[in-house]
Amino acid sequence: MEAGTALTRLKSGNERFVSGALASMTERESLEAPIAILLACSDAKVPPEMVFDQVLGDLYVVRVPGNVAAPAQIADIEHAAQSFGTRLVVVLGHSGCDAVKATLTQLHLPEEERDESLAATVERIRPAVAELLESAIAGDEAALLAAAIESNTLAAVEHLLHDSDVLESHQQSGGLAIVGAVYDLCSGKVSFFE
Repeated sequence: MEAGTALTRLKSGNERFVSGALASMTERESLEAPIAILLACSDAKVPPEMVFDQVLGDLYVVRVPGNVAAPAQIADIEHAAQSFGTRLVVVLGHSGCDAVKATLTQLHLPEEERDESLAATVERIRPAVAELLESAIAGDEAALLAAAIESNTLAAVEHLLHDSDVLESHQQSGGLAIVGAVYDLCSGKVSFFE
């Protein structure tokens, strides 16, 4: 399935999810491979199959706090793209992301007061949000969090595009699209960055 067709299918599924008109299991087309690979946050409030009204097997989902593209996640996505020929990768951030929120909180603390258990996640998200902490929105907690979530999502897209020779090669040859998106926990709407 071409990336554009898969993206249209995800958008239509999200519209059905938002409106409460989910497709039934019997309407599922027979697929030999997932239509999309998702790098999503591990937050239980973000159920990708439900958000896009897809059944099990339609999405290859890689979940990690803060939807970061660390080496293990990149390798998993490379494997899925090569093994299944899936042509769409979506990095799915979400509103109110606790991993991003925790990173912002930790970065305001002196290093010796930071929580060691959060260090790996904070260090993965920090580059995407560091400039925002020095920007005009730094004093507006809600605006800062929203901007940090978007920045972190787009940073993961960039990591997938440039930290993987496999994905970069597939993308440059026109066989793979990698897009970012943010899921709003309140409305259910997914906003894509294309």
